[in-house]
Amino acid sequence: MQLSRFVNAFKRLETPFYFYDLDNLDQTLRLYTKYLRKYGYQAHYAMKANANPRILEMINRSGLGADCVSGNEVQLALDMGFDPDTIVFAGVGKSDKEIRTALQGGIFCFNCESAQEIRIINDLASQMGRTARISLRLNPNIDAHTNKHITTGRSRDKFGINEWMLDEVLQVIAAGSNLKLTGLHFHIGSQIEDLKVFEKLCNKVNGFQRWFEERDIRLEHINLGGGIAVDYHDPFKNPFSPFESYFQTIHSKLEVRKGQKIHFEPGRALVAQSGYLISRVLYVKIGKGKKFAILDAGMNDLIRPALYGASHAIFNITTASQKNEVYDVVGPVCESADRFGLAVKLPETARGDLIAICSAGAYGQVMGMRYNQRELAPAYYSPEL
Repeated sequence: MQLSRFVNAFKRLETPFYFYDLDNLDQTLRLYTKYLRKYGYQAHYAMKANANPRILEMINRSGLGADCVSGNEVQLALDMGFDPDTIVFAGVGKSDKEIRTALQGGIFCFNCESAQEIRIINDLASQMGRTARISLRLNPNIDAHTNKHITTGRSRDKFGINEWMLDEVLQVIAAGSNLKLTGLHFHIGSQIEDLKVFEKLCNKVNGFQRWFEERDIRLEHINLGGGIAVDYHDPFKNPFSPFESYFQTIHSKLEVRKGQKIHFEPGRALVAQSGYLISRVLYVKIGKGKKFAILDAGMNDLIRPALYGASHAIFNITTASQKNEVYDVVGPVCESADRFGLAVKLPETARGDLIAICSAGAYGQVMGMRYNQRELAPAYYSPEL
């Protein structure tokens, strides 16, 4: 196991904490950007996945831009040195303050989700003497066949502009003196395992492109969002997402116009496998027909399992026992949802053992909170330990 060389260092640290394997992150970024260069694509890292400054520094150095979903993310991207012309601002509920922050920063574009939002952006841009570059986030009505909480591209979801809204949207843009329509934006969900879903997306995008061309509207760029899955079940066997197959699918199915740029918004696929939540076993408790391994990490540190039933590979990284037992791996928070895994097979586990919860580099530390007044978990990094 890749973590074995760090165990002695882990034993000296107070738990729980996040551990980031920066070598894995570097390899992931190199692999991802290799395919961007191959096809001439561009990408904006989805900061919502992980906004740890060390992570952002590496992503910025790799040449990626930033995909932001709040004004504070926009400001953080600017503060971290991302080129404003590589920053996009998405989100269904942008406040006036957030819009002003992005306009002041001179970002690449707003990914807009309603006619009313476009009117507000135009009004604020006019007040500030700016021109807002906008892209229309269209809802292609595609079921991504992923967790219902992270599916975003169906007509009944709150995200995006449905096809029947487009005539009104174009009227609003035509009336806006401080707007420039530059592209289309799509995002249909996260943790998408079936690449045929992306084929469907490309077919939908091709149709939308023709719809706009029939109205003499030429689009400078198409943004296909993110969504490619990572392997939460066997992260050591599959430390990287299937980037080659993914980009080949896009290249073969998407109809790209001359001079048009294709953009992506990777998040989870870049950072998930580089992060671990490291915790100690506080107690082993015998329940009715089961055993509980009670950790000092809780749902406040990693909320994904409690929030939408996500599963992570879990390992005991210190025991020498050759005997396997089955445990419900739970935390100390006063909620029955505070659990990381049910019926997890582990070597016989005892108080003080170190547990690694894998694939925690995305939507882990960034979603940490102080529920029950618990401390926020700190972060440590390889190769420094």
